[in-house]
Amino acid sequence: MLSCPLHHHSHSLLLHHRPNTTISSSLRRTHNSKSTSLLLRHLSQPQPQPQPQDHSVPAPTTLDEKEKVELLELSLVTKRTPQFPGSIYVQSPSDPDVHTSLPPLQTLFQTHTNDSDEEEEEDHDLIMRALEIRRKVTAEIFKESMIRKGKFGITYATNLTRRLSDFIDYVMVEAAAMKRLPDFSESTFNFRAKTVIDDSRVVPLIRWLKHNSVSYPKIGKLICMSRGKIESIRRVIEWLKSIHVKGEFLGVALTKSGGNILERSNEELDDIVNYLESNGVRMDWMGYVVGRCPQLLSYSMEEVRARVGFFLDMGMNEKDFGTMVFDYPRVLGYFTLEEMNEKVSYLKEFGIGTEEVGKLIAFKPQLMGCSIEEKLKPLVKYLYYHGISRDGMKRILMSKPIVFCIDLETTIVPKVRFLQDIGIRDDAIGNMLVKFPSLLTCSLYKKIRPVVIFLMTRAGVNEKDIGKVIALGPELLGCSISKKLEVSVKYFLSLGIRYRQLGEMIADFPMLLRYNVDVLRPKYRYLRRTMVRPLEELIEFPRFFSYSLDDRIIPRHKILVEKQINLKLRYMLACSDEEFNKKVGAMVKRRQRFEASLLVDTLSEAGLLEEDLSDSQATDDPVESMKLSESESI
Repeated sequence: MLSCPLHHHSHSLLLHHRPNTTISSSLRRTHNSKSTSLLLRHLSQPQPQPQPQDHSVPAPTTLDEKEKVELLELSLVTKRTPQFPGSIYVQSPSDPDVHTSLPPLQTLFQTHTNDSDEEEEEDHDLIMRALEIRRKVTAEIFKESMIRKGKFGITYATNLTRRLSDFIDYVMVEAAAMKRLPDFSESTFNFRAKTVIDDSRVVPLIRWLKHNSVSYPKIGKLICMSRGKIESIRRVIEWLKSIHVKGEFLGVALTKSGGNILERSNEELDDIVNYLESNGVRMDWMGYVVGRCPQLLSYSMEEVRARVGFFLDMGMNEKDFGTMVFDYPRVLGYFTLEEMNEKVSYLKEFGIGTEEVGKLIAFKPQLMGCSIEEKLKPLVKYLYYHGISRDGMKRILMSKPIVFCIDLETTIVPKVRFLQDIGIRDDAIGNMLVKFPSLLTCSLYKKIRPVVIFLMTRAGVNEKDIGKVIALGPELLGCSISKKLEVSVKYFLSLGIRYRQLGEMIADFPMLLRYNVDVLRPKYRYLRRTMVRPLEELIEFPRFFSYSLDDRIIPRHKILVEKQINLKLRYMLACSDEEFNKKVGAMVKRRQRFEASLLVDTLSEAGLLEEDLSDSQATDDPVESMKLSESESI
């Protein structure tokens, strides 16, 4: 019981074609009792007398559009019509006992004496439809070969076949051309297509590529690139494995290197690799470099020499060149020489010399991947808007060149807005960025905001002072909370410093939290035990911890002890050696005058000092006057 109109129509034609066939011979295995009664009723009707067969060329048969399509599908079908016990089925042309009353396929394309444009267009449409059906037949044959011989799954075979349109056309053309060979002149198209697929050994190659971690989209692209020369894929992949290209990068190297890589010999590819190795690219790096910049394999030796010479001419040695290529392989083969020259010229506009540019690119080759119009110029304009001069940009570029490689809108702008929101002035933001360019590479939500929240909630910094703290000490934003900031805060609180006092100390000296506790502890011990200074003096001058214990604190303290004078920590340490000596000398003279005046007052009260001393015996120095008086009294 078939529902397809094509099957009903073809079945009726089949019955009319064999009117004298007995029931027993025509109803073998394919009819049940119900279908037999229908057939007997049909045969009981008067049948036309058979006409003598005419072996001449059949006259052109007029077929409507539907019949033409049916004829094409019957003629190009690839498989036997599906059947089940007791069914009535229409035989396919590939069946050995096929008999049909449909006209031959060649009658669809007649040579008309008076061809019109409409008839030519109709013939063209039929030819295109026939080719499309034949293409589908070839695809089914290829899919069947993958499933049966390659042991692939139906889904994998279907997905891969959809990406092999060019190779399917190649098989179809080759199978049609084999018709001219004597050995295949009587064979069917299906047999010839299977022969082409088996001879190409494409199914074992697909299995081998899949085993080497090449995805099916890349496998499809490779097979289409080969243009029927399937073995060239295996040859090039074996060569890639010899230079340590691994895994999925095998497919990447082949599909992205260019269409001519399958046509290049192993000797040409070896010349490129040997030249790179002679200029500092180690052989064990070669697989990584080629896998991530396969365009190198499509260049001629002259092009490769020109690209290598471009970097060596900037003063880059072989070691720097090799590490640069390993760090960013695309710098050597992805960009044109014109683009690279433009970027080097633009970097020189910051006041950087040729050799400095070479060192800069060797250190951060990702700069060559930044577009001048889309990335560099907008960033420079934004930095200039925040008050950063060309010298400041040069400092940022030389100390943290990765800043010029990150995205402006999604990475830099949100961080600057956050700094503005916590109270930092616009003119101070530029100084912050020049002082600490790494700020722009820190994560806003994982680094910057958590540090600010820690300072306000755990370190005692007021909301009004947080902007000042970050502006004066932007390096705090790069510190680890658990390993650095929290440890320092706990140490200061353990000294007896209160929470709010610590916040004031940080506001006065933000870098206080960046010092290692092992460095702070000996200074505090010397301050309290040796210098015997109170804790309040440390709270007033937290910069005490920024000075060297051996080079400044201890030597100056010894001088004060020897001179028997005392200075606050601020005046003792926050000056140069010359200023410190002047302060000490002034303090010594003041102390001596004070002691002399006390002595004179004491002698006067005791009546030991004569009031009628002549002016000639007096001196300007009270001490000398005291000595003179004593000598006269003796």
